[in-house]
Amino acid sequence: MTFAPSPPPLDDVSRVLCVLAHPDDVDFGAAGTVAQWVDQGLEVSYLLVTRGDAGGFDEAVPREQMPIIREAEQRAAAAALGVKQVDFLDGYADGTVTPTLGLRRDIAAAIRRARPDRVLTNAPLRRWDRLTGPSHPDHLATGEAVTCAVYPDARNPFAFPELLRDHGLAAWTVREIWFAGGPAPDHVVDITDTVDRKIAALRAHESQTSHFDIGERIRPWNGATARAAGLPEGHLAEAFTIVRTT
Repeated sequence: MTFAPSPPPLDDVSRVLCVLAHPDDVDFGAAGTVAQWVDQGLEVSYLLVTRGDAGGFDEAVPREQMPIIREAEQRAAAAALGVKQVDFLDGYADGTVTPTLGLRRDIAAAIRRARPDRVLTNAPLRRWDRLTGPSHPDHLATGEAVTCAVYPDARNPFAFPELLRDHGLAAWTVREIWFAGGPAPDHVVDITDTVDRKIAALRAHESQTSHFDIGERIRPWNGATARAAGLPEGHLAEAFTIVRTT
């Protein structure tokens, strides 16, 4: 199973909400693109489902400190790109995310609060050619929950009526979703001019990346994406699938 071909991205977007499973997901998959959106004047905000408490590589770090560390790292990474609003959901543990009604409600609330034209999220489809990374179960679950929150939950005034009754959050329609990490992404963004900011954002995730040279890893990855898309030699790119929702 794969996605349908992507339509052209909307050209009148003013607000983007990025909903990802873990701290660093947005930076590995889309930081170069996010930096461009910020430069274009788009209002970009983040919502992280977990605080990445199962991450890290240093066994000397107390486990109870990891969520605190990773939240601070994500805020620093966002600042490196010019993103000012970073929120985290409570009650979802790294490695245990499922697309429950509760998660859908929490994401729908965030959508109604931020009122984005575009949502960027993890792809809900597994990549059998690359099981690790993009196909983490939390990514798949987050992508599915976001898709359900976009349609029908956030736009339906009769879904989760407590969001309006108790919190004043009126229905809102997201017009397109950008999926990162899914199979055969076909919308390519040239990030040659913003890759240094992507690398700076990833270096902010010290608990995840300080044991290797992130630049030496990212440039070949994004270079391969650019070559596959036919971009000139030396260019770097990120790739997505776009789905219109209206």
